[in-house]
Amino acid sequence: MFSKETYIRRRAELKKLVGNGVIILFGNNEAPANYPANSYAPMRQDSSFLYYFGQHRDGLVGVIDIDNDEEWLFGDDIDVEDIVWMGYTPSVADLAAEVGVAKTAPMADLAKMVNGQWSMVNKHFLPPYRFDTKIQIMDLLGMHPSQQKENASLALIQAVVKMRSSKEPQEIEAIERACDVGYAMHTTAQLLIRPGVTERFIGGQVDGIARSLAQGVSFATIFSQHGEIMHGNPSDAKLEAGRLALCDAGCELDDYCSDNTRTMPVTGKFTQRQLEIYSIVEACHDHVLEVAKPGVKYMDVHFAVCRLMTERLKELGLMKGDTDEAVAAGAHAMFLPHGLGHMMGMDVHDMEGLGQIYVGFDEETRPNLEQFGTNCLRMGRRLQEGFVVTDEPGIYFIPALIDDWKASGHCKEFLNFDKLETYKDFGGIRIEDDLLITKDGCRFLGSKRIPYHPQELETFMENDN
Repeated sequence: MFSKETYIRRRAELKKLVGNGVIILFGNNEAPANYPANSYAPMRQDSSFLYYFGQHRDGLVGVIDIDNDEEWLFGDDIDVEDIVWMGYTPSVADLAAEVGVAKTAPMADLAKMVNGQWSMVNKHFLPPYRFDTKIQIMDLLGMHPSQQKENASLALIQAVVKMRSSKEPQEIEAIERACDVGYAMHTTAQLLIRPGVTERFIGGQVDGIARSLAQGVSFATIFSQHGEIMHGNPSDAKLEAGRLALCDAGCELDDYCSDNTRTMPVTGKFTQRQLEIYSIVEACHDHVLEVAKPGVKYMDVHFAVCRLMTERLKELGLMKGDTDEAVAAGAHAMFLPHGLGHMMGMDVHDMEGLGQIYVGFDEETRPNLEQFGTNCLRMGRRLQEGFVVTDEPGIYFIPALIDDWKASGHCKEFLNFDKLETYKDFGGIRIEDDLLITKDGCRFLGSKRIPYHPQELETFMENDN
C-alpha cells in the first residue's frame, strides 16, 4: 500500500476525468477452489479497486459520489467466528481511514443507496470479469450479466486507462522490485536445466521462488521444450539433449508484476542451427531499445522488428522476396504469430480486462483484426513517458501452421516451404524483458539482467552444469 495521500489524489483525479454521477468499484471476493472453505489463496484483489482504494480485504466495494463529493467504502466487519479461523482484521471504518475515505457502511446498505439517493444518477462501473461480481451488478442494477460488458461506463474505462497507463515513480520502483524477483526465478531455472530433469520440476522451482520472495506468480508459469506452443504449461516430460527449453514467468510483488522470457539449450550449449535462429530473436529484442521512445507508435516498433526478422530469415533461406511486401502480406506471422508486447503494471497484461481496444489502442491507432498475427497485437498506440510495455519477439516453428499455409499456398511467394519442413522439430524461441518508456527513450526494468546473450548464457549455465 502506498501513502494515504496517493489514494486521495487518485480519486480526486478520477472524479475530474469522469465528471458526474456515481462510480462503483467492486473489490474481489474469495473464490472457492472446489468447496466453500477451500478457497484459492492468497485472494487476488481487483487491480482498479486497489489503485483507488488500496485495500486487499475481500468483500469490499468502493463508491465515489462525484456530484456530492463523497467517498464510501462498503463492507461487513468480521465477527468472532471469523477471527478464530483467520485472525484479527481491521474494521471497515479503519480500512477506509487508512486510504482517506470518510464514509463507510455495511454491504446491505449499498443496494439501499443505489436504489435510493443514487437511483436517478448515472452509475459508472467497469466491465466485470468474475461471475460473483456479475451477480452483484445484476442484484444492484437489475442488469443481466450478458448486458454488463456493453453497458460498462466508457467514461470510467477511459479515465482509468489514462491514469493507470503512465506509471508513477513509486509504481516503477515496485515493478523494479518485482523484476529483481523475476531475475531470481529465471536464473534458478537456467541453473537447473539439464537432460533428465522434468519440465514440471523446474516449473515448480520457479513458482516456489515467486511464492517465497513475492506474493506469487503474475500468471501461470510457462516452461516447455515445445517453445512453439505459446502457453506451454510444464509437463512430466524429461528435458532432452539437443532441445531448447522456454521459460516465460513473472511474479507479483507489492501489487505490481514482472514478466520475462528466456530460451535455453538443454545441454547448456546452442547448436549452430539454434544459434542462427536465436541470434535473430536477440537482435530483434535489442532493436526495440533503439527505436522505442515517447511519440512513437508501438505498432511501428512491432513492424520494425518484423522487417528486421524478415531480412534475417531471408539470409537463412527461410523467407524470400521483398521485405516490405512480405511484412504487409503478413508472411512474417508464420514465425511471429503474436504482437511485440503488451502493457504491464498491476496486471501482467495491464488493464486488459477493460478492453484491449482502449488500453493498447486509441482513436488514432486502431487494431487490424483481419490479418493473422497482426490481430494478436495487444499494444499499438503512441508511447508516452511512464508507460511500461513488454518487449518479447520470438520465432516459432509450428508444424500445424506450416502444413496449413503450405497446403493453401498462403504467402508462398515469401516463404520457402521446403526448408521450413526441415525445422518442424525445432520448437520456438522467445526473449522478453519489461521496458520503461523514459523522457528521451527507454530502458529495461530490474537492477540485474537475466542472461540472454548467447555466450553469456552458455557461460552462466556452465557454472552449475
